[in-house]
Amino acid sequence: MDTLSYKTKSANASTVNKRWYVVDAEGKTLGRFSSEIARILRGKNKPDFTPHVDCGDNVIVLNAEKIQLSADKMNSKLYIRHSGYPGGQKEVVAKDLLAKKPTALVEKAVKGMLPKNRLGRELFRNLYVYVGNEHPHDGQQPETLDI
Repeated sequence: MDTLSYKTKSANASTVNKRWYVVDAEGKTLGRFSSEIARILRGKNKPDFTPHVDCGDNVIVLNAEKIQLSADKMNSKLYIRHSGYPGGQKEVVAKDLLAKKPTALVEKAVKGMLPKNRLGRELFRNLYVYVGNEHPHDGQQPETLDI
């Protein structure tokens, strides 16, 4: 009996096969869409997933300005930040954030679903969010992914 076939193989930086995907956000719901992107960035869709290694793929999101939120969240969902000084708390409604910086809604949603450590910050660099249908990553020959 071959006992080598029973050993658990752990992925590392040299054995990971990273791919590029293009995803269209037009008409998609923010939360469900972002959770699928976070899953792909983390690499949980692959059979050789290793929790402590960046084994996920690169994701390009197009049409970020056409993302949707369910119910009345566009007018009621608040994004809060704090400067660190007394009275420095600021809040912005999702509709205003979408008007000012259209890519921020998708980026904030995906970033909140990634680990809060060095690996999570490294995984977040594999996400590229763009307004409109154009992106500068044609050299990577990305595949279209339907979510």
